[in-house]
Amino acid sequence: MLTDVAEAVRLQEGPPGVRSVLRALRRLAPASTKDLSRATGLPVPIVAALGNELRRRGFVTTQRPSRLTEAGLDLVAQLGMDLSLDATCTTCDGRELVIPDVLDQAVRRLRALMESGPAADMAIDQSHCTAETKVRRVLALLTAGTLPGGSLLLIGDDDLVSLAVAVVGDVLGAPIVDRVTVVDISPEILDYIQKVSAGLGTRVETVQHDLRLPLPAELHGQHDVAMTDPPYTAEGARLFLSRAVEGLRPGPAHSVFFSFGGKSPDEMLEVQREIMGLGLVTNGFIRNFNEYEGSGILGGVGFFQHLLTTTSTAPTHEGEFSGPLYTGDKRTRQREYTCVACDARLRVGPGARWTSVAALRDEGCPNCGKGPFRPGRLVPADDPTTPAEPLAEQPTEQPSAQAPQSPPAQQAPPVQQAPAAGETPAAVRNPAAPAPASTPASTPATPVGRTVGWRPPAGEDRAALAGRARPYVTRQADERDLPAIGRFEAEIARVSFGEDAIDDPARWESRLGRAMEKSKEGMIVADGPGEEPVGWCWVSINQNAMTGDRYANFRSLAVSPVDNRSDVAELLLTAGLEFCLANGITEVVGRVHVGNVPMRTVYRKFGFDPTSLSMKLFLPEGDGAR
Repeated sequence: MLTDVAEAVRLQEGPPGVRSVLRALRRLAPASTKDLSRATGLPVPIVAALGNELRRRGFVTTQRPSRLTEAGLDLVAQLGMDLSLDATCTTCDGRELVIPDVLDQAVRRLRALMESGPAADMAIDQSHCTAETKVRRVLALLTAGTLPGGSLLLIGDDDLVSLAVAVVGDVLGAPIVDRVTVVDISPEILDYIQKVSAGLGTRVETVQHDLRLPLPAELHGQHDVAMTDPPYTAEGARLFLSRAVEGLRPGPAHSVFFSFGGKSPDEMLEVQREIMGLGLVTNGFIRNFNEYEGSGILGGVGFFQHLLTTTSTAPTHEGEFSGPLYTGDKRTRQREYTCVACDARLRVGPGARWTSVAALRDEGCPNCGKGPFRPGRLVPADDPTTPAEPLAEQPTEQPSAQAPQSPPAQQAPPVQQAPAAGETPAAVRNPAAPAPASTPASTPATPVGRTVGWRPPAGEDRAALAGRARPYVTRQADERDLPAIGRFEAEIARVSFGEDAIDDPARWESRLGRAMEKSKEGMIVADGPGEEPVGWCWVSINQNAMTGDRYANFRSLAVSPVDNRSDVAELLLTAGLEFCLANGITEVVGRVHVGNVPMRTVYRKFGFDPTSLSMKLFLPEGDGAR
């Protein structure tokens, strides 16, 4: 049975991987997929697929969170795994370090800094670690004896560890490091680090640099200790660790602290070979040490490895790097999925109709309209042996135009923390009022390879929409709207996160108030004469740190259950898209919880296309006049 289940999901770990899930279920039940992922080190989608296979065989309950059935308990007993003994330290939860009370203030301050700091760029594998993780990393440096004193080199710092070092020093009353050097490609991250660190008493130097290029000569051999959290590929590990080695003083016993996500045994072997190739040796390893706001596929956790240099340590990549680096760069194969309902074989991945299994689930099987889908083999995108789609006639998708039956809600961060966990908007370029009344005078040609999914309504259509939405009109949000906005965001959290939601309106009101102090651009409400808002929309304009391209992020959309609710929602979303056009934006991204069907329906109606786990829309180029 173990072999059958492992083969059904093409599990690289084989029967031992299935055993680990059963063992974790016996120990943790009731357990969520995320809990099981963290306990076993298997990616969330793999754990979900294993759970479905065990559920089909009657070993796991259909209710969530999951438990073993009577048959499952009997199976565990037959396998000799009926002992639910857990020796994990209940104080540190297996992380080996506990944040002392004296640094609780540091955690709170770092949460606030995260809230107002730059957003994560998922395109380059960014996923911010929690404030507690930042402090634990500083404690790891102290525990290893690399601090206090000396110089610290950070190869990439979207996690703001440089600020964590400075904040901990400020809380303790004196700097704990002589010098911190941050090397990062993002000017936004570096500007923020400079701005905040200036008042904290720690010397922090920032260097804007693309790590695909050799480390600047003035940084070679200048640092006592290095830390990096690279892209989660073997190439990313090699390149970032090699740059870290370049920056360390020569000789043995210098420390490199390395954060990475769990991978399959074969993939981890490749990473460990890169470490050995650099002449580094492992001095310590802690699973689940890092917690991230995001990285849902990895269960929101990653390991922390303490490496030491040896007399053989030397960079393995001193020249320019031009190969695949990020996880998206390396997706060159599709995975075959089988519809459980009709046995249709479908391909998901680069070049396929569905870029992710989430997109396939959203649309349903094109052959029977059902699901679920069982993962199968990986195949090259150009492999002709399996049809990319079923041979049966495929129905044309007709997005529903019905009003959502629950507040349409834009998903907050993928893994919810305190209110500080959400992004705050990046500074808006070319600001303009968010309640447009007219359409652009002209529509430029669509770039090659892009399909424009939405165009601004003509004058008569725009007036008709405004008429259907009456008595409600859109305007820029301001401070008087914060109580209503706080309630909207609390409802969005409930829709997105269920029982795990932070649904205190006051906390959301406080968070949005701080964001509003920075910029109200892109914050739109719908209200009637003398009434509080019945709808809320928030759009921020961001910039891709790698390409420099500007894009818009639809962060929130919610409407109260008024009679013409769908029209108000359409008016708000239209106003948001017109705001994007007026700012020269041609690409709009919206992230939505997979269970939030009303918001997905709204996105579909406006022409958004599923792209991986995000929804993306291309708009006409050129500045538009309202």
